[in-house]
Amino acid sequence: MLDRAQRIEMLRTMIRVRAFEEKLEQFYQRKAMFGSTHSYRGQEAVAVGACSALDSGDLIASYHRGTGHLVAKGADLYRLMCECLGRQDGYSMGRGGKMHMGDMSFGFLGNTGTVGATVPFATGAALASKLKGSKQVAVSFMGEGGMNQGVVHEAMNFAGLWRLPVIYLCENNRYAMTVSLEKSVAIKHLAERAKAYGFEGKVVDGNNVEVVYRETLEAAEKARGGGGPTLLECLTYRWDGHFGGDPGVGYRSREEIEEWKKRCPISRLTEKLVGEGNLGREELERMTREVYAEIDEVAKKAEAAPLPSKHCDLGSIFAQ
Repeated sequence: MLDRAQRIEMLRTMIRVRAFEEKLEQFYQRKAMFGSTHSYRGQEAVAVGACSALDSGDLIASYHRGTGHLVAKGADLYRLMCECLGRQDGYSMGRGGKMHMGDMSFGFLGNTGTVGATVPFATGAALASKLKGSKQVAVSFMGEGGMNQGVVHEAMNFAGLWRLPVIYLCENNRYAMTVSLEKSVAIKHLAERAKAYGFEGKVVDGNNVEVVYRETLEAAEKARGGGGPTLLECLTYRWDGHFGGDPGVGYRSREEIEEWKKRCPISRLTEKLVGEGNLGREELERMTREVYAEIDEVAKKAEAAPLPSKHCDLGSIFAQ
């Protein structure tokens, strides 16, 4: 059972994730960063709920829309912002960008722009955990578009056979780039596929951080106890386009977007806490100001950081 302090902290972290995403969008619009953005706005409950349920030593693998996962798992915000901006102090010394970094010090296996690749990453880590007897759980974050990749089926079949301690966390935001789920998948819920691999699949309200937390915690405890994998299909929605230059409409109606914004995960937890008397409006406003000020300070420092040198020291990168 989550206590008040835990729920307040999850709310703070969701606000931090959103503030970080909005700051990246500002940099993108000013052409002050290399590459594009892949906004996580609207999906904050998935990253925060899942990562809050994990032990500090547990592992995550993230995909292109992954800055939210890193913030939720405990990444150093300055180093994360530096990498997104291509600065020397970033996780990959400014040479990987927002889709190519990793740091095992806080259980981050790495992220990738290769669709579906987090599944074999996490499956391999889970196999290592089982062989070592470490009790670590590995989590693969992925989008619903990645579920149609061949390597995903291969890895999940392997994980089911070996009863590996892994959680496959599918963030079903309904659109793989511009293609809706209905036009790419013949079944209603992707969680149903887990049956074919011999483990449990669940459909989860991905905009309710407490539900995501509870289901992830249950899956992690089962995995740690030798019960094998779980596939969690978290139903959510990205507010923005697939990438920075995508307006997000045309293949989606403005009405649909606005309807999903009414289910904002941050607002849902806020209203619940306020309604229960566990959070005052003044406390909420103060917390929000503090978080946005924190991100502003990190961004200012990161933008002033040096660019990478012309000569890359691979040894320094691999040593991190």
